[in-house]
Amino acid sequence: MTKNGITVRTLIALSTLVVPSLVGPASPASADVSERSPAAERSRAVDQSRASERTRAVERSRADQRPRAVEGSADVDQSRDSVLVTGTGEVSGTPDTLVANVAVEAAASTVAEALNQAGTAVGRMRDALVRGGVAGADLQTSDVSVSSRKDNDNRITGYTVTQGLTAKIRNIPRAGAVLSAAVAAGGDAARLNGVSLAIEDDSALLAEARRKAFADARGKAELYARAAGRSLGPVIRVSEVAPDDAEPIALRGGMAAGDTTVPIEPGRQQLSATVTVEWALGGRAADRRG
Repeated sequence: MTKNGITVRTLIALSTLVVPSLVGPASPASADVSERSPAAERSRAVDQSRASERTRAVERSRADQRPRAVEGSADVDQSRDSVLVTGTGEVSGTPDTLVANVAVEAAASTVAEALNQAGTAVGRMRDALVRGGVAGADLQTSDVSVSSRKDNDNRITGYTVTQGLTAKIRNIPRAGAVLSAAVAAGGDAARLNGVSLAIEDDSALLAEARRKAFADARGKAELYARAAGRSLGPVIRVSEVAPDDAEPIALRGGMAAGDTTVPIEPGRQQLSATVTVEWALGGRAADRRG
């Protein structure tokens, strides 16, 4: 049978050639999807989730490493106009406390005998100090030592015991008399190894020294500001250099029982404070006139 000169057989042959070419071969992705099992799909989803989490962790790490701006500051590296100076203040006061280091030295053929002699002598010195007005709380044992004495053949011939006592005397005018009485009470075993003078409560003097130190720093800052043609702004920061403890006034010791008086002159003791202050600098003089 023919239609417009084309047989049925010819039409069938043409259709088998044209249809596959129009549809095209099945895509590999489509074939792969059709062949995946539910377990494979779940595994693939887990892998993708883990990969995403690793990516986010890397991004967070990079973000943490980026420099951050300080709150309240437009530019971290921005320099500020300021002047930094150091000031010192000094004051002096009269010592009101004397600290004496007294001791005894006893020698005997045995340790027990030497300890007994030293203890007896120290007890007498302690009683004399208390009678002179020294409080028990102001007395403290400072040293106890036992040493041996030897002859030329290195044989022990006896023992020496040294015992020290520190006394704080708060009545300076009577300090000399009190020490003399204590040394006399200790007899030939007594020793006065040295005394020092100090100010018991120096807080008021240190406060005055700090005020002077700040005023000294401000004077320097104003001078530098004027030299730069600027005004002095507000204080930015203040820091105090840790003060050294006031050195007690040491008096030469070495007095033994043969001496009868201990002259004491308190003199004056120096205290100081050092402070570092930073001031902001204001506008220039020309700007202020405008």
